[in-house]
Amino acid sequence: MMAQPPAEGILVHHDWGNSKLYQVACECVDRDCGHTVFVEAEDTRVTVTTYTQQKTNFCSITRWYHIWQLLTKGYVKYEAAIYMTEQQALNYSEVLKSAMLDVKEFKKVNWKN
Repeated sequence: MMAQPPAEGILVHHDWGNSKLYQVACECVDRDCGHTVFVEAEDTRVTVTTYTQQKTNFCSITRWYHIWQLLTKGYVKYEAAIYMTEQQALNYSEVLKSAMLDVKEFKKVNWKN
């Protein structure tokens, strides 16, 4: 199996040269599921940051549990999962490697000190 150039399940959202933003879809096809990946060349390193948006069914039977956790601990724990096909996982890893090399090269060429 080979990585795909227009990658299945991976959307290039923005490309600023020294940083790239990707949307990664979940195999469950729920629009609220998935995450955002931000790859950036900083002054001393390349960083990869992932963002997920969490939601809870607050009106469910566990709402009092959530309220109690929020009142006593100050936060509520959530768990996030993203389901990928084998092809999407391969594309994901290739996109990360490619993006890190791209932003590092952009920085080297455009930020000469």
